[in-house]
Amino acid sequence: MTKSVLIEKASEKIEGLTRNQTEIVVDTVFDCIRNALINGEKLEIRGFGNFRLKTRKPRKARNPKTGESVDVPGKKVLHFKMGKALKEALNPK
Repeated sequence: MTKSVLIEKASEKIEGLTRNQTEIVVDTVFDCIRNALINGEKLEIRGFGNFRLKTRKPRKARNPKTGESVDVPGKKVLHFKMGKALKEALNPK
């Protein structure tokens, strides 16, 4: 699903909002999520899941083509953990 499809589906469900107003709402939600993660905050959406940043340490790797040792710098990666309701919806009993 793309962002434009998400906006379309949201504008169909929310009566009283135009497509442009719905786009502003979706953009605002994404901006809030992005800003929270940039600031190092953990983001929890009940019934959906948790988003948080993990820091990977710098490490040594090997170039598979040449066999040469390469330094890989540390970086931040996004970690998502599903909420209980989403997990149950994806894996029905």
